[in-house]
Amino acid sequence: MPSLKAVRLRIASVKSTQKITSAMKMVAAAKLRRSQDAVVAARPYAKTMSDITAGLALAADGQAHPLLQQRAGRRIALVVMTSDRGLCGGFNSNLCRMAQRHAEEKLRAGDIGEARYEVVGRKGRDYFKRRKLNMTRELPGAAGNTAVARAKELAAALTEEFLNGTVDAVSIVYNQFKSVVSQRPVIEPLLPVAALPQQAGPGATEFLYEPGKHQILDYVLPLYIETQFHRALLESVASEFGARMTAMENATKNASEMIDRLTLQYNRARQASITKELMEIVGGAEALKG
Repeated sequence: MPSLKAVRLRIASVKSTQKITSAMKMVAAAKLRRSQDAVVAARPYAKTMSDITAGLALAADGQAHPLLQQRAGRRIALVVMTSDRGLCGGFNSNLCRMAQRHAEEKLRAGDIGEARYEVVGRKGRDYFKRRKLNMTRELPGAAGNTAVARAKELAAALTEEFLNGTVDAVSIVYNQFKSVVSQRPVIEPLLPVAALPQQAGPGATEFLYEPGKHQILDYVLPLYIETQFHRALLESVASEFGARMTAMENATKNASEMIDRLTLQYNRARQASITKELMEIVGGAEALKG
């Protein structure tokens, strides 16, 4: 059984850890509120932009744009959005494993010939680097105002790679924010941009395009790609803070339970020590009487 001093030091150590996890939970909760508001504000714009782009892609018909063309090539790029810091449960590891598993299944099935990873966030970089996977780009995480610049950077780089034939398809892998306790890893195809079948139909509205469909697509498609990257980054950031808040809350609760167990252990050891001393005193007194 450990000594009373060792148990006291252990209790003090756990209490110190509990203060840190509690503070980290409050910080994550404060940042989550701002990130959640940003996601809620961005979703309607991204959805409308997606609908407009799908309608234009469907209307393009014979005026196919390079960003709309389906290719027979089998080189794909997965843009994996992780965080720069840990202490957020399985937020990063689950996402990276899903991206790796998705690529490996496609390779085994023969659907693709090569998979490359474009990684945002240091945790994702460390994951793919340790496993010596084909990571062709690594960028730090982005939040707040930097998310816009990072989205523009990713959109420009991946669009150029798609147009020059370096890759034949691009997908985004990120954690979709559902609630504080729920973040869902998803894989969304981005390039080539696909027309939505539900846009067609006998009741669909026909528009006149000026100066022309192709010229409008030249402007709308790059904007659509930037918008999707920006939304995914905001979703990822909000999910990170939600996961960290939940992880720190669980850590704080576990620390409290551990303190209770250690306190009980300390009290029992202290009571046993006192009882032993009393028995020694009584035994000595009885020996003196004899």
